[in-house]
Amino acid sequence: MSSTRYERHVVGARADFPDGTHRVVEVAGREIGVFNIRGELYGLPNICPHQTGPVCSGRVVTGSLRSTQSTGWKTEWVHDGEVIVCPWHGLEYHVPTGQCLAYPHIRLRRYAVDVDDSGNVAVRLPTRRVRSA
Repeated sequence: MSSTRYERHVVGARADFPDGTHRVVEVAGREIGVFNIRGELYGLPNICPHQTGPVCSGRVVTGSLRSTQSTGWKTEWVHDGEVIVCPWHGLEYHVPTGQCLAYPHIRLRRYAVDVDDSGNVAVRLPTRRVRSA
């Protein structure tokens, strides 16, 4: 059986990440975008799988249109304020899930982000796999 261990990396104070904003931080040699969407914090790698563009340096847009068979092919507005656009080629990703909107088989890795009792924001990164007997 194996388990993954995580290490917390403090990246700032809660006040450094106001609602509706995001910023790129460096954590253990990785660039990670930390997003505050309606009070929830999310972490995504700052690298687009398309051509390694700095996806988290892009802008968050107001949402996206979706049309599905379950809605009778009616168009509906979804993901309001939850979509990041890669500045290189315009690929859009849903921040809370990491899902690429144009290519559903592409998903960005997500990093856990939490706030401790002192108000410090931290990103949790896996350290290594540990094999137990």
